[in-house]
Amino acid sequence: MGLPIKPSAGYATLLAVIAVLLGLVFFTPAAAQEGDTEEQLELGGQIYAENCTVCHGEDGQGRVGATLAKDWPSIRPDLKVKDTIRRGIPGTLMPAWSQAFGGPLNDQEVDAVTFYILSWQSGGPVYIHPIQTPSVQLALTPPPGVTGDPNRGALLYASNCAVCHGIEGEGRVGANLAKDWPSIRPDLLVKSTIENGVEGSVMPAWSRENGGPLTEQDIDDTVAFVLTWSGAETGTETGETAVGPLTGWAVWVVLIGAFILIIVAIVYYSRQRPAED
Repeated sequence: MGLPIKPSAGYATLLAVIAVLLGLVFFTPAAAQEGDTEEQLELGGQIYAENCTVCHGEDGQGRVGATLAKDWPSIRPDLKVKDTIRRGIPGTLMPAWSQAFGGPLNDQEVDAVTFYILSWQSGGPVYIHPIQTPSVQLALTPPPGVTGDPNRGALLYASNCAVCHGIEGEGRVGANLAKDWPSIRPDLLVKSTIENGVEGSVMPAWSRENGGPLTEQDIDDTVAFVLTWSGAETGTETGETAVGPLTGWAVWVVLIGAFILIIVAIVYYSRQRPAED
């Protein structure tokens, strides 16, 4: 029998270093992942509540959009869900949400909401981010000849429309609504669009008759609110003269005019002096 080989001190040190590195590789990410999971759920839940709840429901069961609280039939469901959020689905109600495709969300936000949605798969944690209840700040006067309460419509708009059309109707992933509507009866045009949606676009049908969540009164009130923006883009349409500091090209016009007057004055007085002498 040969004599047993005793490991040298250097060999033992090398084994210890390898063991430490393996521990860092396998255990440190797991510990860090727990903290990352909570942060991802919180951020993803907030983004979902602000952007997705209106169509897919608070608990992902669907509303005017698809059901999301389900198992995703894919080898990599994270990539499938992420790509759908980033790019949207052309020709359907699902718009593109990634900034790379014209949406409002950055890559970190897309990753977070993807993680949040996938947490609802069978066996996963169930977490629902609380939704803020909108409130009316100012009393609104109904537009002439329009039925519906714009004050109640403001609440309905904030809960159902602002996520796509913007808080002030400026447009987000949906069209700009703060404008004049080119129609003899703009109230009927807006109402029909809300009731029936726009086929082939991301605008769904919101009336209950067409599968949406809103009653006829809800729609009338929302129309009344949307039409309060008509003709309100600029302050000069009221016939009042806007007074304020000069900016842009107006400043240059004034400066050039003043410079020309100074030159004319200098030339004039220089010609007058010899005559006087």
